[in-house]
Amino acid sequence: GEFIREMIMGASRPLQSVNPATGETIAEYQPHDEAYANAAIERAHACFLRWRGQPFAERAQLMRRAAQLLRERKAALGRLMTDEMGKLLKDGAAEIEKCALCCEHFADHGAVMLADEQIPSDARKSFVTYQPLGVVLAIMPWNFPFWQVFRFAAPNLLAGNVGVLKHASNVSGCALAIEAVFKDAGFPQGCFTTLLVPGGQMERLVAHPRVRAVTLTGSIEAGRKVAAQAGALVKKTVLELGGSDAYVVLADADIEKAAAICAESRLINGGQSCVAAKRFIVAAKVKKEFERHFIAHFSAIKSGDPKHPDTQLGPLARLDLRDALQAQVEQSIAKGAQLRLGGVLPGGKGAFYPPTVLTGVKPGMAAFDQELFGPVAAIIGAKDEDEAFQLANATEFGLGSAIFTSDAARAEALAKTRIDAGQTFVNAYVRSDPRLPFGGVKESGYGRELGQWGMREFVNIKTVYLA
Repeated sequence: GEFIREMIMGASRPLQSVNPATGETIAEYQPHDEAYANAAIERAHACFLRWRGQPFAERAQLMRRAAQLLRERKAALGRLMTDEMGKLLKDGAAEIEKCALCCEHFADHGAVMLADEQIPSDARKSFVTYQPLGVVLAIMPWNFPFWQVFRFAAPNLLAGNVGVLKHASNVSGCALAIEAVFKDAGFPQGCFTTLLVPGGQMERLVAHPRVRAVTLTGSIEAGRKVAAQAGALVKKTVLELGGSDAYVVLADADIEKAAAICAESRLINGGQSCVAAKRFIVAAKVKKEFERHFIAHFSAIKSGDPKHPDTQLGPLARLDLRDALQAQVEQSIAKGAQLRLGGVLPGGKGAFYPPTVLTGVKPGMAAFDQELFGPVAAIIGAKDEDEAFQLANATEFGLGSAIFTSDAARAEALAKTRIDAGQTFVNAYVRSDPRLPFGGVKESGYGRELGQWGMREFVNIKTVYLA
């Protein structure tokens, strides 16, 4: 019923940006109607027909200008993220810098990634060439409002595609600011377009005949819908659908160091990261020591105003997300998890949630089976190494993972084979890097972003054969 109401009413109801630290509505945006969206996608396609023929060097020059503008606007754009979704000011500045580096990386190396490749065959000459597909629709989440978009946009615009962004409704200001960066950098009209539409209008965008591919970062439910619709229309998709990342702490690890890294990873972006640590699977021999260090780190965290330089943990992005997280914590406790820290909703304004630690977590509990999007850590005991990796893989997700051990040689083999995930880090927390592929397996999605692998997701890998 809610989905139908959204379809009927969504086009006229304003999109609201609410400051999650204060609960105040800071802006309202009138959504674009269907006629506007259709015309914008047609403009994007018309731009593509010209853009695809631009020399790579010219496209790269514009992308470097976009990086320059990002740095010039870093303070304002970081503040916008803080206002719209509660990100710490310092984290917002770091996110903008990472976007600028991403633009520069693909501008510097994209030509090599897309260069024709000679392939020996029975032809006089045969080669593979990488040609753009056209309009790529990006459906993006609110948790990293700039990074999620730029890691899609930088390689794709450089590859000769054009982008249409449908961002999360609560970060519409960020969505428009991104469009302004590309416009002000000199990209032609239609090369990058932001459409302000509610979630219920998503299907119309996917179905538009000019849209040739879709990239989505979001929930499993949203991914299933888009994959089913795009598949029926034979449109390529890349999906990144979140995770319940397992960090396996083996008995030979440096426990004090491992606990510090694990605690930091769990609190990145207020715990609202698909690739943040979620489940800490610890060898029984060192579990008590790990819990002691981990809880000490969480206890020392300073929560408060995300604009204050000393704040380490700001609010969650929305009150409904906080309520959902609290329900997951309470369900886990009801099934036998022990609450060691936090877990109580604070009074006052805003969507704040305390650093929370659950121990004795097992399969069948929300804290084990579901993604916890907030500063809640689930600590899980394992009697031996085999059980640790069995528990790590006992999930529908497979995005990121980490292993903590002092045996560097063995760690390499363990990282390659023992965890079903798109990336495994050893003695470090998982993060994305423009040089490395990023994505998941199982219900965390498919396809890759970043690196040469991401740059080639939305191109025609075309064979040319000369007899």
